[in-house]
Amino acid sequence: MQQLIDILRREKCSLVVKNHGIVTTYSKPGVRDLEHLLNHDPEVLHGAVIADKVIGKAAAAMVVVGGVKELYAEVMSKKATPFLEEAGIAYTYGTLVDTIKEEGDRCQLEKITAPATTPEETVALLRTHFEEKKREREVRN
Repeated sequence: MQQLIDILRREKCSLVVKNHGIVTTYSKPGVRDLEHLLNHDPEVLHGAVIADKVIGKAAAAMVVVGGVKELYAEVMSKKATPFLEEAGIAYTYGTLVDTIKEEGDRCQLEKITAPATTPEETVALLRTHFEEKKREREVRN
């Protein structure tokens, strides 16, 4: 795990994944890389060890649904820990916070996923949200 944490910090990426001896780095903001992997490359997450900048409820749900084995987060929300514990995912963090904040306000994804009580419900809400955002972008273009 320390190798992944070192890469996360040194390369200033947002996510580092190690699976089957292969280490990959990602740098999209928020949960975009986890979303992409979950939807298009799920085998990369299944059984993986990851280091991430921020794990809130949304990211924790994706990690659980994706079958991650162990994770480290520089910042972790207290809302993430129940999902991880129920799934038996080993986790450590640098800082534990009550809620993830963006620009001084509660993270949009934490608001969107607030009603969900399981990782699967959370991921379903996220997928609906991301699809709506995609349609909005397509309409504008």
